[in-house]
Amino acid sequence: MKPSRSEFLPIRGLQYHVRHWGQEGAPKIVMLHGWMDVSASFQFVVDSLQQEWHVIAPDWRGFGLTASPGVDTYWFPDYLGDLDALLQHYSPDQPVNLLGHSMGANVAGIYAGVRPERVCKLVNLEGFGLPSSHPKQSPGRYRRWLDELRQPPELRSYGSQTEVAARLQKTNPRLSDQRAEFLSAHWAAPDAAGRWHILGDPAHKQTGPLLFQVEEFLACWKKITAPTLWMEAEDTNVWLWMGAKEEARPEIDRRLAHIPQLQKEMIADAGHMLHHDQPQILARIIEAFLLK
Repeated sequence: MKPSRSEFLPIRGLQYHVRHWGQEGAPKIVMLHGWMDVSASFQFVVDSLQQEWHVIAPDWRGFGLTASPGVDTYWFPDYLGDLDALLQHYSPDQPVNLLGHSMGANVAGIYAGVRPERVCKLVNLEGFGLPSSHPKQSPGRYRRWLDELRQPPELRSYGSQTEVAARLQKTNPRLSDQRAEFLSAHWAAPDAAGRWHILGDPAHKQTGPLLFQVEEFLACWKKITAPTLWMEAEDTNVWLWMGAKEEARPEIDRRLAHIPQLQKEMIADAGHMLHHDQPQILARIIEAFLLK
């Protein structure tokens, strides 16, 4: 495996953990992980890159080794603020190649429309957005949020690293034993008694009170000026949160039509964690896109 190094720096009042691969001075790729994931998740893709790159991958606030703000609700715009501060630190004068997976891709896509001058090329790994909402859902959403505030969420702990690895493989059966062992060591950590705890703030599981406004989301996508690579897994389970496949497919295609310069790729024999399932194919397509 290609070695990584850790850096900690203050970002918007939090101690942020940022993982680096490659030498400073090489072309940059900023990689943004998804919900309930960590920066080390990109190790297998980085290992498969053939060119020299400086890969910069933060742990989002309240994930991995980045501090939690100590809140009971996480607000999506804060990820945009964190990303803006991170890019200002690492590349204040030049636009960057920006890659995101799932939630990280949703952050990257909005950011690329809000600050198009800061993004050279954009790679979206399954950043579909959330299901469309309707104002009539708002009272129930606020009520659910208030109810959940009375009983703060908890995350399950595990008796060993082996149990953590098994949990990862249950979610993604394609994950090999070797990759599951590697990821488990970064996704969780043991306490003094030997129980393993997920490196994620339980508050991330809290339902937010605000509805997803898809047209606002797409208005940002329409402002993207960077060439954009969209990669989707053939066996994605996005239908679980976007609705039935026959309803979700047209909606996804409608959303993608808002991105001005779009290259679409379908990755076979892969699920939502396509960077774990097919890292070699992913790396080859990413490099071809970034270097052309």
